[in-house]
Amino acid sequence: MSRAGAIEAAEGYFDSGRFLEDLNRRVGFRTESENKHAGAVLRSYLDDELAPSFERIGCTTRIVDNPAGRWPFLVAARHEDDSLPTVLCYGHGDVVWGHAERWRSGLDPWRVVVEGDRWYGRGTADNKGQHTINLAALGQVLHVRGKLGFNLKFLVETGEEAGSPGLRQVCGQLRDELAADVFIASDGPRVSAARPTIFLGSRGATPFTLRFKAREGAHHSGNWGGLLRNPATVLAGAIASIVDSRGRILVPGLRPPEIPENVRKALLDIEVGGGPDDPEIDDGWGEPGLTAAERLVAWNTVEVLAFSAGNPEKPTNAIPGKAHAHCQLRSVVGTKVDDVGPILREHLDRQGFPMVEVEVGGSMMPTRTDPGDPWVRWARQSIATTTGAEPAVLPNLGGSIPNDAFAEELGLCTIWLPHSYPACSQHAPDEHLLAPVAREGLRIMAGLFWDLGESTGLP
Repeated sequence: MSRAGAIEAAEGYFDSGRFLEDLNRRVGFRTESENKHAGAVLRSYLDDELAPSFERIGCTTRIVDNPAGRWPFLVAARHEDDSLPTVLCYGHGDVVWGHAERWRSGLDPWRVVVEGDRWYGRGTADNKGQHTINLAALGQVLHVRGKLGFNLKFLVETGEEAGSPGLRQVCGQLRDELAADVFIASDGPRVSAARPTIFLGSRGATPFTLRFKAREGAHHSGNWGGLLRNPATVLAGAIASIVDSRGRILVPGLRPPEIPENVRKALLDIEVGGGPDDPEIDDGWGEPGLTAAERLVAWNTVEVLAFSAGNPEKPTNAIPGKAHAHCQLRSVVGTKVDDVGPILREHLDRQGFPMVEVEVGGSMMPTRTDPGDPWVRWARQSIATTTGAEPAVLPNLGGSIPNDAFAEELGLCTIWLPHSYPACSQHAPDEHLLAPVAREGLRIMAGLFWDLGESTGLP
């Protein structure tokens, strides 16, 4: 009975093929949370797949209906002793649309296809592979020690890819039931495949759409060009007043406060990109005077995700009657996220674009934990002991996850340990998990859960 034994058992679970078997079975559930007809399969994933797995490690389980709609939750709990620390873990069982027709020949989003170190399938990286790793590591620690040595609570949602509707509300309703000493979960990518990573929050995400309708229908560009206002041209000008041609935000209210010194310090040794499948970073793009890591993790960005006017596939010689652009603000802590709509409206009016309409969607809020928190130091030490290397520590992820439900609603120190990598194609065709990263993730989590059960040296 030892830490090394638990890690060896986790390795054996992977090497025996049992991890692949479990993952393939879970990928087979078509849990597309944006599919309005997927309610039954979302519930089946919790009832028929995950609940029995939690019960095998001595957890009680129950399904919690979502007050926001068709996306149920699973709450699992194993209580060993009131004197022991309690950890709250999290995962999401839903995935984005499969889009099978867009995957490479020979691949199937609903079946794990192994090609060397790449294990293809929808959810392999986001998030079925990741919560399968954590659930298995818990099982191996329990098998080796005969107990966890801590109290476990595990929340699984099925609406994360739809924006986590109802998650914060449910956390508020179940505040006592979900109370814990620390939050530990896995989602998102490492900074690179080779470097284990901890991140402590996430940038927020606020979608907004700009629209301008000048008139009904389109009109011949030869007969009316120079006389009719072109909505696409107007909208392009409006966007250029918000973010310039180098990606720098021009609206003061959408820019973040200065980067805190502890955040700058934490990012000093973080290298972004450089992997064989990563895109090449564009020099001179984004906020000047910042490192790549600071631009990705500690600063705001405005992105144009889609722009439409006329018929892009079959353009005609006509001035379009309307245009729209779907945009997004990625934001860090300190940004006035709740005021994005009024800020944009005031800016566009001032710049001469009162005709452009602004529609702002619901935000995923930015969060950030202090990198110097004692729980963070504990997790860093555990990972370093297992891997022999210092992990990367990000104050927050560049992407967005519903961390505010745990950091703000439940008031927990949030520690995320991702088991994927930046080029995994999550949300895209050919999504995949890297086998070496998954195997190392099992080792890391077995060591971490073992250390949590030691109850000595904990914050």
